[in-house]
Amino acid sequence: MRVTKAQAQANREHIVETASEMFRERGFDGVGVADLMAAAGFTHGGFYKHFGSKADLMAEASACSLSKSMVGADSLDVPGFINVYVTREHRDRRSNGCTLAALGGDAARQSDDLRTTFAEGIEQLVRTLGEKYPTGPDTAADEGRKQMIDLLSRAVGAIVLSRACPDDSALADEILEVCRAEMLASLPGDEVVSDSVGP
Repeated sequence: MRVTKAQAQANREHIVETASEMFRERGFDGVGVADLMAAAGFTHGGFYKHFGSKADLMAEASACSLSKSMVGADSLDVPGFINVYVTREHRDRRSNGCTLAALGGDAARQSDDLRTTFAEGIEQLVRTLGEKYPTGPDTAADEGRKQMIDLLSRAVGAIVLSRACPDDSALADEILEVCRAEMLASLPGDEVVSDSVGP
């Protein structure tokens, strides 16, 4: 039975979504094509009808998950981002969490094409949140960008370090609590710096 173009596109999108979650959970090298296709509900042989290589899928799945991160960031101010990102809940949601924290280390060892995908995702996130960073009238035009590069690096690092600890480790929670509090305290004084944790 022939598959329509619309169904083929839907199948491809489903494979990309499945890969996006599995890569974030297990890393790029921890997911084989056969396992991925089985998890998506397709045969191994069907993979090459959609993608030229696993590397192609890695780039597409990363772009997909990075763009979803942007949807969340668009709705948050800077304190809101910190309160949602630097949390145990985010730390424990590997397959649905931030692609940068889950796969940044893996991406560093991949092709220039994949690293370009990550660079574009980082750039978009820094730009979006940098525009929301609270600055005064006499602040340099690029100050928000500089501050968000710093905050994003600290936020991603906090999640990576926390995940490196055993799940029940007191240190895993301490890293998140200390980093979140310090990041919020570093925001300009007029900004609300609640340490409450988002959903």
